[in-house]
Parts: sequence; C-alpha cells; structure tokens
Amino acid sequence: MTPTSRAPETEERTRDRVLQAVLKQGPVSAAELGESLGFTPAAVRRHLDTLSKQGLVEVKLVANQAGGAGRPARRYVLSQRGQTKLGNDYLDIATEALTDLAHVAGEDAVRQFAARRFAAMEKKYQPIVDAAGDDVAARADALAGALADDGFVGYTRDIGANLPEALQGIQLCQGHCPIQGLAGEFDAFCDEETKIFARLLGVDVRRLSTLASGGHVCTTHVPVGRHKTPQRAEKRTRIKINKQERPR
Repeated sequence: MTPTSRAPETEERTRDRVLQAVLKQGPVSAAELGESLGFTPAAVRRHLDTLSKQGLVEVKLVANQAGGAGRPARRYVLSQRGQTKLGNDYLDIATEALTDLAHVAGEDAVRQFAARRFAAMEKKYQPIVDAAGDDVAARADALAGALADDGFVGYTRDIGANLPEALQGIQLCQGHCPIQGLAGEFDAFCDEETKIFARLLGVDVRRLSTLASGGHVCTTHVPVGRHKTPQRAEKRTRIKINKQERPR
C-alpha cells in the first residue's frame, strides 16, 4: 500500500480521536483539545471544521467564567448526530418495538420496561457506590466512575463551594447516552435513571438537562448538604415551598 492510499485512513483515525476527545471533554475549546491530544492549533481546527461539516460536532457559546464578563467563549460539543454515530445500531428497531408496546399495553408498560432495565444497573452499581462510604460526594464520584466504565462518560463537577452547606452540591454528568434516541421518544428512561441515582446516593437528586432533550450533556444535581432521601410527605412539602419561593 502506498503512502498516498494510507493517508486518508490516518486522517480518519485522527478525526475519530478528536471526536472521542470532544465526547469526553466537551464543552471544550480547540486550544484545550490541541493540548490534550498533542496537536497544533491549526491541525485540531482543521479536524473540527471537518467534523462540523459532517454534522458530528457543533459550537456552544459558553459565558465567561470570570463573572460572565466579555465575549462568550466558543466550545465544541457532540451534536445529536454525533451522539447517534457513537450509539446503538439497533435504535430504530428498539424504538419501533417500544412504540408498538405502548400502543398495545399502554405507556405504563414502557415505564415498567424502563424500570426493569435500570433495576439491573442499580444492582450492579450498588456495591460500588456503597464501598465509597456515607459521604454523598464520594458516593457520587464512585457512581460517576461506574458510569464512565460502562461508556456513559461519567464525571462530577463541584458547584456552590462558597454557599452555605445546605445549598452546596455537585453535578453528576454523563457525556454519552447509548439510548439517547429511545429516551427522546420515551421520557420514562430518563425518569427511571434519575430515581436509581437518588436511591444509590441516598439524597433527593434533580435532573437539570439531558442529551435526549437537546442538552450537550446529561446533568443531575446532587445536594451534598443533605444526608437522607426525604420521606414521601416531606418531599411533597419541599416541592410546594420551592414553587412558592421561586422568583418570577
């Protein structure tokens, strides 16, 4: 094989590396990608331009972290098409099957199916999370690691470090969802996953964004100032108070 015939394959493998890096690090700047991959700025931008033309990545404008001053920064994330490229080839078949199930047995049948699927995930992750101890942040880190090992690109971000302890939290993030298309059609999948996160961590978590609804990452807020999942009556009271106090 001549060097000329090998070049396109090399370019394709390099673009795949860039695509995987955007998946794991996004939202990420071209400069950050170049530094992590060992590419020159010109080289990484060329690959990003190609991936953008293919519809696999897109640009998100992110507010400046220094108080929000200045022009928003350009950050790259996977597009929905990019997520699909890394997803499951059987998505169309699964979506059609669940649609038929909903028509025949009702939406609750789909929810029960989703609950059974995530029950297996909960059983698998429970000993991993329990091994981290009682600290909520440590348990969230353990859960993120388990998600990362299973291809969900899980990681955590600390937020609210300067807030009172009761308001402090972390964000449990997932950069990839292998069932994104299914979750986009049937919200039961995101709902059931959120429930098992709450049970595994022992606190009342809240889903902030999902890939299925157009977000560039699935983000779940995990309060670290609380130590127990509220009882059903307490949970209803808290939600009612939050709605009353929410600014208009």
